[in-house]
Amino acid sequence: MAEQGYRLVIGDKNYSSWSLRPWLAMKHFGVPFEEEYIVLRRGLETKKSILDHSPSGKVPALKTDGFLVWDSLAILEFLAERHRDASWWPEDEQARAEARAVSAEMHAGFQALRNDMPMDLVSTLPTPEMTEPLEHNISRVVAIWSGARAKYGADGPYLFGRFSIADAMYAPVATRFKTFQVNLADFGDDGRAAEYGQTILAMPEMAEWLREAEAEMAERYPNGG
Repeated sequence: MAEQGYRLVIGDKNYSSWSLRPWLAMKHFGVPFEEEYIVLRRGLETKKSILDHSPSGKVPALKTDGFLVWDSLAILEFLAERHRDASWWPEDEQARAEARAVSAEMHAGFQALRNDMPMDLVSTLPTPEMTEPLEHNISRVVAIWSGARAKYGADGPYLFGRFSIADAMYAPVATRFKTFQVNLADFGDDGRAAEYGQTILAMPEMAEWLREAEAEMAERYPNGG
């Protein structure tokens, strides 16, 4: 067991956007943990495997101290309360409120983006048809990213200056835009949102996740699927 007694149950690194969120933050803030891996996309076998760990039937789940925390945002909030030496949320009250609001918005919404542009890190795929819901979702992400960067950019390269839970919540979206070759300028970006997406993709923790996703897919599909 890791030093802090954390075991993070995650799904495939190529596909599981929700698993990426707490994993990325824990890596960035130096919280030690062990991984417990579940292969996704195997129907009832996958569902049973997840239910052995999480009552919601979804990953991720965090095991610690004899109890379980499921749901990405709940895990992040739990860790922020436990590890107050790191700034999981912005220190400024207004920035912190905004970071929580956009994190909750990502947690609860953007269904068209999730459905039409699922996370698939190792692939390069054609941009999907721009339905009205998908266009609205992408435009909203661009507005959140560019607005936060315009307001807090002087404090650092992330949404609210320094890396926070909000960045962990939006990190999978940066990978989706890359996979599906989305030109953010077509959705009102003045350049800030695209630059922010590149900042996320350039994080060493993201590079580590991508390497492991590539290795995972090579092992599962040695002949290219």
